[in-house]
Amino acid sequence: MAVDVTEETFADAVVERSKSVPVVVDFWANWCGPCHALAPVLERAVAARDGAVELAKVDVDANPRLAATFGVRGIPAVKAFKDGRVVAEFVGAQPAAAVEAFLDALLAPPRLAGIIEELRASGELPEVLAALERDDPEGALELVVGAVPDAAPDERDRLREIAVAIFEQLGQDDPVASTYRRRLSAALY
Repeated sequence: MAVDVTEETFADAVVERSKSVPVVVDFWANWCGPCHALAPVLERAVAARDGAVELAKVDVDANPRLAATFGVRGIPAVKAFKDGRVVAEFVGAQPAAAVEAFLDALLAPPRLAGIIEELRASGELPEVLAALERDDPEGALELVVGAVPDAAPDERDRLREIAVAIFEQLGQDDPVASTYRRRLSAALY
């Protein structure tokens, strides 16, 4: 069941709620044919996940500031919120399989969690693991990026994979992620 959200209710119904459970927001308009095609696909896919994700709908004609705030330029536009921020999105009507894959990716454990488990099991990069375990992503990135220039090609790929997982965890707008993304690129190329 989707909840209709307005500019007045968005902060509580989406941003705050997404700190407890992922919230998928469908930006739509009544005159939009593809929006009407996507809506039941989204509703079925969300319902099939038994409360693991929630669906909110924003009528862009009634809430133009929300559409502008979130850069909606075409509809339907679907944005997934976790921890108060957009973590994934797509534009346009999608087939059921694509919507299912979108939700599965949203609900999957963060890639970084898997990498931490791999580092524990393998014993590789103990200093990086220690930084990640003490919730020091900047320290971990410093170690990872610093190791790139002297690493063999397969080690460079692994270091890049770890850095990208940390970037994903931090979010694209995080200043630490931005700084180290540039440093990683310079070290790799």
